[in-house]
Amino acid sequence: MSIGHEYLKVVRGRFNQLKDLGDRAVAQLGEQDIHYVPGAESNSIAVIVRHLSGNMISRWTDFFTTDGEKPGRNRDGEFETVSVTKAELQEISEAGWKILFGALDSLEEEELLREILIRGEPHTVIEAMERHLSHVASHIGQIVYIAKMLKGENWETLSIPKGQSEAYRTKTPGQ
Repeated sequence: MSIGHEYLKVVRGRFNQLKDLGDRAVAQLGEQDIHYVPGAESNSIAVIVRHLSGNMISRWTDFFTTDGEKPGRNRDGEFETVSVTKAELQEISEAGWKILFGALDSLEEEELLREILIRGEPHTVIEAMERHLSHVASHIGQIVYIAKMLKGENWETLSIPKGQSEAYRTKTPGQ
């Protein structure tokens, strides 16, 4: 197995993990919760999801032949408060993830060092993926934090529950 093939597999796996984390956090929330805004300079989960989807669609549609910041993208509009249902928000989210995963699945390892443009700046495909992975991870972290804050003691943990690290370590092979 080549390093390029392994890299693509690992990156796709990381994006899958982030998608799952965000989906499981949002699944715990009610319809109104997705519109909660923690502070004046903060965004609701609905806004964050709309922004992530818009970013994915812009960055990864025709990424070899067009700039990752598409002229038709309304980035500022992604940050406006728009009333959507959880079902509509899920559709918006899935549209972005579909484009991202389609782009990842289309890549061949020899294309990882090809240059693409994001806002007129050249990036190798690897650089663009790493940039995007970091961006997605930061926003998924925001989504999880807001959801956890809203659910309080009713939050269902998405990883190892507090105080159970040792039990998890001893029951997990290879740890």
